Amino acid sequence: MLGLTVRWSLADAPAGVEERLAAYVAGTSHARFSAMPGLRFKTWRQVPGEWFEGCYVFATSQDREEFQRAFAEDAAQAPGSQIVGSPPILIEACDVVAIAEGADGFAPVVPA
Repeated sequence: MLGLTVRWSLADAPAGVEERLAAYVAGTSHARFSAMPGLRFKTWRQVPGEWFEGCYVFATSQDREEFQRAFAEDAAQAPGSQIVGSPPILIEACDVVAIAEGADGFAPVVPA
């Protein structure tokens, strides 16, 4: 599967950035990516005070390449960059070896 990771450092981010990122994901970003053609899924992850990232899995290499190219061109203006106060430290294509959904399934959005 065709993955892409976009990671921001939170080391120098303003206080409360984790809550603002979670609110942005719940209020805006989740809906945007839920309807995105060519995207199989996206997860948002963070380690408070360390990093925040989006992990994407695309349907085709063309979908991933087009998204990565467009995102990289405007990464400093992306909503995540505006909230964090700096551009991503990593934009990296990768292979996702497998995905397992456990018996309890996925929760679409964790409330902020």
